[in-house]
Amino acid sequence: MSVSQLSKVQNEALDNFVENFDIINALADRNRQKIIVLLFGNLESGMTVTAITNNMSITQPAVSHHLKILRDSGIVAYRKDGLQSYYYLTLQEPLEKLENISRNLRLELEE
Repeated sequence: MSVSQLSKVQNEALDNFVENFDIINALADRNRQKIIVLLFGNLESGMTVTAITNNMSITQPAVSHHLKILRDSGIVAYRKDGLQSYYYLTLQEPLEKLENISRNLRLELEE
């Protein structure tokens, strides 16, 4: 079946995947998943790169790389406090986008 043979609902579901690739990609990596879980445990205060690195089995540059991907996808943000940056979860918009993908897939099931 080519893309042109897809139904309207199927095309919308496919478009949602493409439009939200950054979020899907960000969630697909085990290290980024662990960072998200760590940040869930520190919702109010956030965590520094050093604190995150101390809880991971990867280097600080690797943690910074994963945090950049999570920031670019809208899953995390940071705030400066003096020389320190504290990373925290910003899940509202990414969750809404994932719910939209799920909703479109459910519509496909109902057709």
